[in-house]
Amino acid sequence: MVKAKKAQDSNFPGLVRTLSPKRQEVIRPLLEHPRKYVLHSLRDLAKELDSAPATLLRIAREMGFRRFHDFRRYLHELSVAQATPFRVFESSGGNSGLAGRIEESINGDVANLRGMSHSLDMKRLLALVKRIYAADHVLILGGDMAECLARFLEYNLTVIGIRAVAVSSAGEITHRLRQMTKKDVAIGISFRRGLRQTVEGLKQARSRGAYSVGITDSSISPVARYASEYFVTPTEGPLFAGSYVAAMGLLNALLVACSNYRRGRTLGILKEAEKEQRTGFRWFSDN
Repeated sequence: MVKAKKAQDSNFPGLVRTLSPKRQEVIRPLLEHPRKYVLHSLRDLAKELDSAPATLLRIAREMGFRRFHDFRRYLHELSVAQATPFRVFESSGGNSGLAGRIEESINGDVANLRGMSHSLDMKRLLALVKRIYAADHVLILGGDMAECLARFLEYNLTVIGIRAVAVSSAGEITHRLRQMTKKDVAIGISFRRGLRQTVEGLKQARSRGAYSVGITDSSISPVARYASEYFVTPTEGPLFAGSYVAAMGLLNALLVACSNYRRGRTLGILKEAEKEQRTGFRWFSDN
């Protein structure tokens, strides 16, 4: 994956500002509409931009990419980061019919889950588990559609005795962040362009010394840029909202690791809760 760069404008990335004005204008259409060009070959791109293949290759190298393949991968990540529900839905049309689109969705979910699995660094995940157990508090930032993921993680960490709180609104995030210290962990979940309150929350948590972890769908996401470390979970697919299957897979893996890291402790907590699980008032019974 392309590594996260320094802070950059979403439409005109900072790594382009090192180019001459003339070359900036050549490359600008690619950065403003990456989805349109991401599958083009070097020759086809040159034709579309009324330029020469050698010129485009030199521009890509000046931007820091060793090969055109690396630059095209960057375009792909940029198209993911800039995607909107309208653009995703518009581009998902085709002649496959309704059944074909359903099949496309399922196949996309499987591919996203496989992509997350192949790229997951187990050592980093286990290191995060240790940080979570050592932390005084775990603050989980997730707004808009990512709130469901944040609440899921909060609930299940709480079940196994880890002090976790999920926050979604700008006000909640602001007030909780005032209490954060270097003994805490912040986990921010946001995709595509990155929700402002989540990104700002990660930045503030990190500035206060807390260990900040991002979960996002692109290494050029602002979530990745401002976190101490980040995990990429692909969200691509025909659903306008994006696919959260890979993100759920990562959270499941994290929870499995957390619950087994101190297995005896987890068994004790779950055993204590077992009576309520069997006979508590929350559960439906015909009797």
